[in-house]
Amino acid sequence: MARTPDYFQGKTIAVTGASSGLGRSAAVIFAREGANVVCGDVDETGGAETVRLVEAEGSEAAFIRTDVTRREDVRRFVAEGIGQFGAIDFLFNSAGSALRRCGFLEIDDTLFDKSFDLNVKGTFYGMQEVLPHMLERGSGTIVNVASMAHKRGGPGTSVHYASSKGAVVTMTMGVAREFAGRGIRCLSISPAAVNTAFQASSGTSSEMSERLMQDIPMKRNAEPDEIGELVLFLCSDACQFMTADTVYVSGGGGFR
Repeated sequence: MARTPDYFQGKTIAVTGASSGLGRSAAVIFAREGANVVCGDVDETGGAETVRLVEAEGSEAAFIRTDVTRREDVRRFVAEGIGQFGAIDFLFNSAGSALRRCGFLEIDDTLFDKSFDLNVKGTFYGMQEVLPHMLERGSGTIVNVASMAHKRGGPGTSVHYASSKGAVVTMTMGVAREFAGRGIRCLSISPAAVNTAFQASSGTSSEMSERLMQDIPMKRNAEPDEIGELVLFLCSDACQFMTADTVYVSGGGGFR
């Protein structure tokens, strides 16, 4: 939570991957605190539902169809968000996926390229497009989604994904340090498995899910709202000395 009452009231967050999972959760949580939400995703049906949920919290929302692998889409997403709400105070780069689980020798050029286009370029585009606006205003907070996978390497299932999330951690650190003196904070979060559609969409088997859970001392996955509340905290005025870090949300496991 924020240190200042009503800190988020009237401020605006832009969220990629807002149609489901972590993106939707963060959108609704920020709306609960009075923030406007710019929702970006390729899933228009899910995006409309997120807008409905945000508005049910009493906040304003806009959905802009956005493929984060296309710079022109991300540029429009940022520009239309600023046009509708006057400013973007926070950016949550939530869009991402492992796409397909497989062993290292099964990773082909297409899977590798798509992984980096979505997870790395999508984050890169979001930051590059919103930073000039934030720098002009002298303030802004960016939170990127990394993963515990970057600590583990994804052996046997997702080296392509783990590598891309390692790049997100590094890029976050570089951006944070470059612009720390100009009012910008940039952080990443590195969750273990979260109960979202991510697992099924990447072909995570029930056996694999069980193995991953056995490495978590709490013996469960995270819930989306547990990540969304962390994003809210990181964007608040309660931790303004934090930047460049990745915050591990692991239930105590996933480090080996």
